[in-house]
Amino acid sequence: MPSKTIYSHRDPMLKKRDDFEDILEERRNSSDLRYALRCYTPVLYKGVPPIKASMLKSMVLQSGQIRYIISQVSKEMGRANDDILEEASAILDEMAQRLQLSTVRFFVFTLSKVFKILFRNICVNEEGIQRLQQAIQEHPVVLLPSHRSYMDFLLVSYIMYTYDLALPVIAAGMDFIGMKFIGEMLRMSGAFFLRRSFGGDKLYWAVFSEYVKTMVKNGVAPVEFFLEGTRSRTCKSLTPKLGLLNIVMDPFLKGEVFDISLVPISISYERILEEPLYARELLGVPKPKESTSGLFKARKVLNEDYGSIHVYFGQPVSLRSIAEGRVNRCQFNLIPRHIPRKPSEEIHNFVNDSAYRLVRAQEENMVLKPWALLASLLLQNHHQDQKMEQTQGIALDKLTEQALWLRDVSRQYGAFLLWPDHMPPSEIVSSSLSLHQGLVRISEGRVHLPQGAVTPEEELWSQAVIVLSCASYRNQAMHIFLRPALLASAIHAATSNKKQEVFNTFSFLRNMFSNEFILCPGATVQDFEEACYLLMKTGALQASQQELVVTEKGHRTLAFLTSMLDPFLQGYQVVCRFLCEEATENLTEKQFIPSIRKFIVKLLLSGSLRYTEVLSFDLQKNALAALLRLGAVQKIKGVLVIVWLLKQISNLCVCLGGKLPTQNAVIARL
Repeated sequence: MPSKTIYSHRDPMLKKRDDFEDILEERRNSSDLRYALRCYTPVLYKGVPPIKASMLKSMVLQSGQIRYIISQVSKEMGRANDDILEEASAILDEMAQRLQLSTVRFFVFTLSKVFKILFRNICVNEEGIQRLQQAIQEHPVVLLPSHRSYMDFLLVSYIMYTYDLALPVIAAGMDFIGMKFIGEMLRMSGAFFLRRSFGGDKLYWAVFSEYVKTMVKNGVAPVEFFLEGTRSRTCKSLTPKLGLLNIVMDPFLKGEVFDISLVPISISYERILEEPLYARELLGVPKPKESTSGLFKARKVLNEDYGSIHVYFGQPVSLRSIAEGRVNRCQFNLIPRHIPRKPSEEIHNFVNDSAYRLVRAQEENMVLKPWALLASLLLQNHHQDQKMEQTQGIALDKLTEQALWLRDVSRQYGAFLLWPDHMPPSEIVSSSLSLHQGLVRISEGRVHLPQGAVTPEEELWSQAVIVLSCASYRNQAMHIFLRPALLASAIHAATSNKKQEVFNTFSFLRNMFSNEFILCPGATVQDFEEACYLLMKTGALQASQQELVVTEKGHRTLAFLTSMLDPFLQGYQVVCRFLCEEATENLTEKQFIPSIRKFIVKLLLSGSLRYTEVLSFDLQKNALAALLRLGAVQKIKGVLVIVWLLKQISNLCVCLGGKLPTQNAVIARL
């Protein structure tokens, strides 16, 4: 049965996770053609056969909502209803999926060949598959995978075919339509396409939402989309987008289905195919346009080793259960269901809270590889070297010792860490370094990040690509250390060890970084208590009713945790500095990124800033979003207007540098 709880605070060490099975093992020992052509008999929703594409289109165009919107648009534009209906039909033809098993079989055959070349293993939790199989038979299912690579939606469909599960229909960006042949093949594999933005196009929005809702209501197939909206270039979870989640919840909220099962899926890559591409995009290099020729040019990746993938199908979450006591569905009886209405504040808060908790559920089941820990340690050592103006790196045996220490800490924090205890630690470290040899150099028994460009500016940009690539792997572990790191930074910045002052500082930092990390709304006290618990559990902190005291043993842990958060603190501080020192009166949002990047390059080349991670477009964008949310800056007709006095922003800049403000807040309890 679907679970009611999405995420709750408890000892993370007690969380039981499923075992994995490598689905490539059988593929390496049998015929790919026979596998692609095998008998495929998926279990269906309530045993009802799938609706044909033509019938689905007819159901959408004849629905009450579409007829109502056509009437409205016709009056507004002074056009005949039949013209608007024809336009709606064309929109539907552009977006609709046309799932065909023959095309799926072709992809399965091709992907089997490609996956065996690229990856050592593709591991899936079979218990999760069994739970999903049960859920598909009982209620409409919505699949919510994490999104780190283009490979994600191919992987999920491949796994569903492998286990004889109903193939999903997948929300995809319109960009893919432009790919000759490939776009139509994706459509025939279950992809349905949406524009990146609808603007004020009421008809398009109505057709799209009704199309998705019709597939959900009738159990046409599991509906799959990415809560984060786009691939995360940083490998941190992105702030969830609510549009599609609102749409798929609507049939339940209006009483058109009894329940809907929401299934978070966590996809963990040991090495990401787009690794160097992401780092360059974060530095301002435009994303290559999706094209068939680009796909063929990318075939050089077939010469590389990308390690293993772990796909974890989480516990299906019952929408009915999580809405109980939170949502009054009677409000939907007040007006006819076919009339579109803006979600009430109650519905918006419920959808937003659910989205955050579903992304947290994805994070909890992400499998960490040793390289995520090694990347964290190597980056901290690299930053320390820069501070000391040296490039000596770290001794391999010392790196191994630190990795073992961090392994134990992360396990106590509840990390889903895949560390093979039967192998010697030195062998595990060497294997990880070998897999990521493009990001590290080993010479004379010492490990360091590569260097060697001709000019200081060339050196800066080449180093930034390496550092941002390493940071993306460190970010895979960020959700494990985030709350303790916020607390460690709060303890470091607070002027006393009084619990209330530390909590106030923690609350300030958490609020500031709520665009940067997944921090559930309204859970400040819960996060503070969890952070205190984890630091106390590992012996790093002692707590009384009034005070928090760092133990002798805890200094090493807190030094590591504050260093994890330091690049983000420095980045936000630099954005504040830029607004104080360099921002012009007519600075537009479009000008902000190139202007601040130029400012950061100047600081890095002068040696007054040591974190090249601050060059990341993502960090700069999130810092600006935080200042807009806090009201320090406003956006008026595209121009960024500084609302706070420069003195206030300057004070915030100082706060992020170490001295944080004390503010009135609720008293946390342990």
